[in-house]
Amino acid sequence: MKEKVSPFFILLSAVLWGTTGTTQALAPATAHPIGIGAARLAVGGLFLLLLVLIRGNLNVKHWPIRITVVASLSMAVYQPLFFSAVTITGVAIGTVVAIGSAPVLSGFLEWIYYRKRPNMIWWCSTFLSIIGCFMLFMNKESIYVDPVGIVMALGAGLSFAIYTLVSRKLVEAYSSLSVVAVVFSLSAVWLSPFLFMYDMSWIASVRGVSISLHLGIMATGIAYFLFAKGLTYVSTSTAVTLALAEPLTAALLGVMLLGESLNLTSWTGIFLLMLGIGLLIRSSKRSESNREIVFR
Repeated sequence: MKEKVSPFFILLSAVLWGTTGTTQALAPATAHPIGIGAARLAVGGLFLLLLVLIRGNLNVKHWPIRITVVASLSMAVYQPLFFSAVTITGVAIGTVVAIGSAPVLSGFLEWIYYRKRPNMIWWCSTFLSIIGCFMLFMNKESIYVDPVGIVMALGAGLSFAIYTLVSRKLVEAYSSLSVVAVVFSLSAVWLSPFLFMYDMSWIASVRGVSISLHLGIMATGIAYFLFAKGLTYVSTSTAVTLALAEPLTAALLGVMLLGESLNLTSWTGIFLLMLGIGLLIRSSKRSESNREIVFR
């Protein structure tokens, strides 16, 4: 049963991540994107740490320090790389390169690390999803390609792919809640200097507190807990492709809450994204059904 619902845990986490763009758009004007990202990890890490301490299931005995440091650094590095890429080369190119490169990079990393070659359905669904993501964002603004921004966006995609790969190793041995609590608490420590580099006075306002709590608790704490929960039974490459539901959610929320409009190309992109994700979920269900037949 857990194997069947795991892909939906990943999808739900992506939906929660998809709310970050709309939430940031509603943030106070003085809030810097990198400052928001640092506050997001600080609140999320504290929330997860308190939750796991209240439940009393945090056991750090024999905890793999090297893997944990890699996971936390990957997540910490992702934030400034992604926001910087978007600032330098624009939302469209920055988002497409960062989010679109992550599934491909994770597929190659999984191939190298686990000696597990992604199947043809994964390649097809990933191709459809990336093309859909491209079509969805290409109509947002004029296209401006900056080499530095592209490198940063690729770095963000690689960081997320590494985080997913390493986190899957951790959730195989420890509870999902413990993993995200430890990793994100450490990630918050790595990013804490940014809290002193930017004007954070906005966080004292009612809107600032609301934004920080939503991003920290819902879009980080709960979202990454669900993502880690899904990683227990979902491969790294599949999980990162399913996470492309994030831009899909962001686009739909922009239409419903921010009054944005989408043209035919954008709606076609949404259709391709949904088609690619749907193929992957159907493939996961079919694989699980085959395993059940084998074990009967």
